[in-house]
Amino acid sequence: MSERRVAYFYDENIGNYYYGQGHPMKPHRVRMTHQLILGYKLYRSMDVYRPHYATPEELMQFHTADHIKFLQKAEISGERLFTHYERAREDCPVFENMFEFSQICAGASIDCAQILNQGEADIAVNWSGGFHHAKKGEASGFCYINDIVLAILELLKYHERVLYLDIDAHHGDGVEEAFYTSNRVMTVSFHKFGNFFPGTGDIKDCGAGSGKYHCLNIPLKSGMTDECYERIFEPIMREVVYHFQPNALVMQCGSDSLAHDKLGKFNLTLRGHGHCIKFMKEFGLPMMVIGGGGYTVANVARCWAYETGIVLGKDIENEIPSNDYYQYYGPSYNLHIEPDKNLENRNQRDYLETAMIRCLENIRRLEGAPSVQRQDIPPDFFPSEFREKIRSRETVLEYEE
Repeated sequence: MSERRVAYFYDENIGNYYYGQGHPMKPHRVRMTHQLILGYKLYRSMDVYRPHYATPEELMQFHTADHIKFLQKAEISGERLFTHYERAREDCPVFENMFEFSQICAGASIDCAQILNQGEADIAVNWSGGFHHAKKGEASGFCYINDIVLAILELLKYHERVLYLDIDAHHGDGVEEAFYTSNRVMTVSFHKFGNFFPGTGDIKDCGAGSGKYHCLNIPLKSGMTDECYERIFEPIMREVVYHFQPNALVMQCGSDSLAHDKLGKFNLTLRGHGHCIKFMKEFGLPMMVIGGGGYTVANVARCWAYETGIVLGKDIENEIPSNDYYQYYGPSYNLHIEPDKNLENRNQRDYLETAMIRCLENIRRLEGAPSVQRQDIPPDFFPSEFREKIRSRETVLEYEE
């Protein structure tokens, strides 16, 4: 396959936002990732863009007006965010410039979708995105705005069928819920299940109405290893692509499925996690790669820098290059991590085989891929001529320092 054009979206302000003391979500992990991308010189092989800030009108393409207005008006008060809703969510605190943070993350994902729609790239990357828990009118699981749903809605303007694949340790419940009755979007989530947030994603949940069997959940247990993950991932995803026939792929690459994550309970290495991207890339679909969970920040940066290399078809050295966060990578100062030897793999062969057989049966119940009548394409909210390209292959600005 010839070289694929890659667009990469990054806003230098992303590392300035702070959920609060003790909160596991650290937005500066995206800045750390970017520093490694610079250190490994990967940016030289991509078109790098500064994303636009999503407008309230764009966000309301999925979210309710009340939800957006509340996020805009929320102030620092020492109280938790959604105490006036039916259930308070201590995981979604008010923090300074919270709405602006969400605008950046969502704007970058929308830009990814638009640049794929316009044929300006084959793969688009936004490590600041991946907030898969946010619901239409509710924040959840550190997620205030569901940038993924917004991006998929944008892709559906040009693509008949979109495949959403989630390899975060947590179930992609917000995205699944948004498209549960649609036959134009298939959602696939590999996640830990059983006494684990958000508690959804049972194998029997497979969509409803026109979306019956267009939702696929692969519930896994603690200690998932590279070998076990690959054994179940490849046959399932091969069948999904064959039967659903997607025109575009959105892949959420939450790195909390790595070994040693503070919240995740899996035991993947960078090679096992990255293999999923490498495998899906081979199908040659227009592809959007986004972030997600990940709470051991040095490993998050390691993972997403490594996977940027995979997207570009480049092997990068194990030795961490000099960068502003170099001290975070001690004592090894290596890119790759070892599995946790003390974490038992509870995914026995019989369990995985049974789960895989049930998933394959559901996939094969998919009716023929839907045919969508051509219709007028709604205009983009943010025209491409206003998108700021930081550098192209021909023009090098401040990054060649």
